[in-house]
Amino acid sequence: MRARLLILASAVAMLGWGTVLPYQYAYAASTRGWGSLVAAAASSLFSVGALLAAPIGGRLADRVSPVVVAVVAKAVAAAGAASLIWANGPVAFLAGMFVFGLGITAAAPAQSVLVLRWVGGSDRRRVFAWQFTGQALGMAVGAFVAGYVVNLHRPSGMWPAFAAAAVGFVASGVLLVVAGLRRWGMPAADDAAEAGDLGDLAPSGRLQAASPRAAVRAIWSVPALRWTALITVTLALGFYAQFESGLPAYALTILDVKETTIGLAAAVNCVVIIVLQMLVVKLTARRSGATLLMWVGVIWTASWLVLAAASFAPELAAVLFVTSFGVFAVGETMYAPVLNPLTASLAPSGLVGTTLGLFTALQTGFSAVGPLVAGVILGAGFGSLFIGVHVLISLVAVLAAWRLRVAMRATRSSVPSPVDAALAA
Repeated sequence: MRARLLILASAVAMLGWGTVLPYQYAYAASTRGWGSLVAAAASSLFSVGALLAAPIGGRLADRVSPVVVAVVAKAVAAAGAASLIWANGPVAFLAGMFVFGLGITAAAPAQSVLVLRWVGGSDRRRVFAWQFTGQALGMAVGAFVAGYVVNLHRPSGMWPAFAAAAVGFVASGVLLVVAGLRRWGMPAADDAAEAGDLGDLAPSGRLQAASPRAAVRAIWSVPALRWTALITVTLALGFYAQFESGLPAYALTILDVKETTIGLAAAVNCVVIIVLQMLVVKLTARRSGATLLMWVGVIWTASWLVLAAASFAPELAAVLFVTSFGVFAVGETMYAPVLNPLTASLAPSGLVGTTLGLFTALQTGFSAVGPLVAGVILGAGFGSLFIGVHVLISLVAVLAAWRLRVAMRATRSSVPSPVDAALAA
């Protein structure tokens, strides 16, 4: 039951976020007349808030109850969303988006820790998959509904979306509180009671008490985690960094497709995830995480090559663009259920939340760089370079996943742990 409540909490939160995401740029730039610079700065500050919050949220999830961390973070996100209703100037709007980003991302590592604590090892991929599917569905439904209630022709036209986002995060926090009640078993904060089910994920007092620098040193001393970090960065740059801006810009400026095609592609991406997610999890249950991440890199390389083909066949450009989003989604069905459990399994004992928070920050930080890279390259009219760079990034992800598989095999065959050496340095 706890796992179901976690999945529902994730879906409800993204339902609220989905009402805001597609429209906040146009609202700030055009509706309020603050210009594209303020609109872009709002997105950037949201990412900066997320970048700062992820390591803090992850670190706190190791030291106090992850339920408390996640609920407080969602309350902060709700406050940030609600503040946008009363933001009558660009400074207040930028501050609200910053706080919004803080809250959304601080909750993510704590929720991942809760999945790892409340769900047995054999079911973790499935629960992470359902969680990702719920988030995708929530985001899609939120964006769809907002299309009927948002009015970008008047200043108060986004208020229903901001209110829905605030309510969504409050409801998500309430669901997590219910999930953490003793009626379902031992409370989440009772680490000693749950350690038996966590194996290597059980808390270590020595590492939990270590300074942030010592904790990062302990994490970075694990070779497999270094390769996982490279995979995290390259796969973030290889798709997620371009999903909201780079790919639509490429479609409009290079492929010259209609705006409706972009919406159709996003819908196809969501539908493919919802339809295939659990089937893919079932078919890949016995495959190692590193192997599946290699396949993600291969699939995303193929997606970029499909986009390259679209530029040479203008009459098929729209079809190929939509197809590429469907292919990207196939990779996502492997990526989402695998990356967090794999990262957690490699984390030093007692630093699971810290490790997840650090990797979330890496993903968020490099994702924020993506739109800037796309703007420079596509602004100069270099569509082929845009594709080529992302094909190369995806191939680097394949190489990093292969090296991770080698490192994990080497770790299994060796006894000494690098963690104690890192702490003693």
